[in-house]
Amino acid sequence: MVKRPTPAKSELEVARIVWERNGATVRQVMESLPAARRLDFKTVQTDLRRLEAKGYLRTRLEGRSKVYLPSVKPGRVIGELVDEFIKRLFDGEAILLFQHLIRDRGLSDDDIKALRAMLDEREGRPG
Repeated sequence: MVKRPTPAKSELEVARIVWERNGATVRQVMESLPAARRLDFKTVQTDLRRLEAKGYLRTRLEGRSKVYLPSVKPGRVIGELVDEFIKRLFDGEAILLFQHLIRDRGLSDDDIKALRAMLDEREGRPG
């Protein structure tokens, strides 16, 4: 697995838009941000450039515009970030994260059914 620098929270929000659109210019990203989170052109441009430098995005020139494209699938980034989070916050013990989510965050009945089905599947039992 390639070790990329962890993106900042604002960079992840910008990257999510590029992933959802499967490519976007600075202006398209800026306009896709929720009104409450609107950033100026230079800030979005900086976040996109940082994501490119970190290896999460690549660029293609279309006319005079730079289009930012995903170079890593979102699922892979999520996996890397969750792994890093578990290492840093829970000393690598994933069970501690699950205990927190179950005890402190609460799960709906549907969440519990889905979790039970995943565990049964993992153990090779029919659902």
